[in-house]
Amino acid sequence: MDDAGRYRLTLVLDDRRVMDGWWGREATGRKKFAATVGDYGRDGARITLVDTETDEELAAWPKPAASSTP
Repeated sequence: MDDAGRYRLTLVLDDRRVMDGWWGREATGRKKFAATVGDYGRDGARITLVDTETDEELAAWPKPAASSTP
């Protein structure tokens, strides 16, 4: 992990990255994620929280559509 922090929050509005934030604690990243959805969640927004150590997407808004498999 570098000094920026392990948990990265990204906000994309209308296909443009407008904000990134990094935190060392997952709990802090999740709180910031919820606040960002509250502030910026609208059509044209994409908000993600990623664990940069594992590259796992921990949260996303809007939620990805469920795939339908027969």
